[in-house]
Order: sequence, then C-alpha cells, then structure tokens
Amino acid sequence: MPKKPATKESFEKQFQELETIVAKLEAGTTNLDESLEQFKRGLELAQDLKQKLTEVENRVEIIKKRFSKDFETKPGEEPGEDEEV
Repeated sequence: MPKKPATKESFEKQFQELETIVAKLEAGTTNLDESLEQFKRGLELAQDLKQKLTEVENRVEIIKKRFSKDFETKPGEEPGEDEEV
C-alpha cells in the first residue's frame, strides 16, 4: 500500500518559522548567501500563509451566508416583530 504524502505544516508552525526567519534577518547575524536562502524561504512561507488565510476567509463567508439565511426575516416583517415586549 502506498504511503500517504506528508501533510502540510500547520499555519501556526509556518508562522512561527517565518517569525524566526524575520528575527534572524533583522539581527544581521547571517552571511549573504544564508540570508538570501532565508529570504527566499520567508517569501515561500508568506505566500503559503496568505493562501491559507484566503481559504479560511472564504470558508467563513460561506458559513456566514448559510447562517444568515436561517435568520432572515420574512418580506414586510421587521426583525423582532413577533417578540413580546
């Protein structure tokens, strides 16, 4: 039976790696070649994180639309009209 492909790293783990890279680059403790590799990895992480956030935002919008349909008022009816005061 073939092995499953490795799962992608979690958002949190990738974000933590990106923060580490930024800290190293800001500290200026790496040589130029290593800095370039770190910068490249940071861009890859940032792109992947942005994609994940977009996917989550889209899913949240779908969920919100589903639930808003459940709470829509009938035409000509004001919200809370059937509530006793």
